[in-house]
Amino acid sequence: MAQAPTTHGNGLSSQAQNLHWLLTNLVDEVPGIRSVAVVSSDGLLLLSSDPDRTAATARPDGDDGPRGSSADLATIVSGLGSLTHGAAKLMDGGDVKQTMITMDEGSVFVMSISDGSLLGVHAAPDCDMNVVAYHMALFVGRAGHVLTPELRSELRMSMEGAQ
Repeated sequence: MAQAPTTHGNGLSSQAQNLHWLLTNLVDEVPGIRSVAVVSSDGLLLLSSDPDRTAATARPDGDDGPRGSSADLATIVSGLGSLTHGAAKLMDGGDVKQTMITMDEGSVFVMSISDGSLLGVHAAPDCDMNVVAYHMALFVGRAGHVLTPELRSELRMSMEGAQ
């Protein structure tokens, strides 16, 4: 019989707090990481390195929508995940393990966690890509087995409450 998650003072279960700790540790310990997002298979933001910036912020050009927020990273991660999954399917390439995009002013890494969930990292242009990828793989290894449907639901609700 499944054990009910235990909650702590902030209302999050110990499993959710552990994932938050792992994400915070990833950002704090790896030089060059700007932001991190964990996205569910349906594109919803589950965890963010900047949860206070998940709500849409006004853009200087007057357009509505988030800019530079974790919502932006979640959208990019979800889109890249869908695109690379489709490409792998067309090419009979099997499961996508990691996607990396390098730009003049930064890099974006996307790595599969479990059952379609994705870890996305936005990093500085001078980051050590091998170090970032290694620490992402560590996060995935530690987080993948605990990211149950119940925990994903709890994380979604906590992110909605942060907005």
